[in-house]
Amino acid sequence: MDNERVTVVKEFRFEAAHYLPDYDGPCKNLHGHSYVLQIGFAGEVDPKTGMVADFSKIKYGMSPVIEVLDHSLLNSVEGIGFPSALPTAESMVVWLKRSIQERLEKEMNSKLVFVRLYETPTSYAEWRA
Repeated sequence: MDNERVTVVKEFRFEAAHYLPDYDGPCKNLHGHSYVLQIGFAGEVDPKTGMVADFSKIKYGMSPVIEVLDHSLLNSVEGIGFPSALPTAESMVVWLKRSIQERLEKEMNSKLVFVRLYETPTSYAEWRA
């Protein structure tokens, strides 16, 4: 493999509820979503392992994050810098990006290049490097 850059993507799913207190529309009321989170790491394929990033390490590193969010009221998440006052998909993506970089990027031989959070099957927010 001749120094080819490849992006690997791991997907996570979680259920959570939230409300947007200052929003003038139906989302000001308590409601839930089936979130889908996709995170991508890019780098060169390691000639020894044949991998850019180990999917099992990504899953293990993300487990505590997903556990905090799954089946929670996002407006009540405390103590981890989560944007609980205004848990929009956009603010969650920024928080997720920072959390993933802190938790995983150091031990990966690759760089976080995108975070995509689906709030519904047809709507998502995304950060890209």
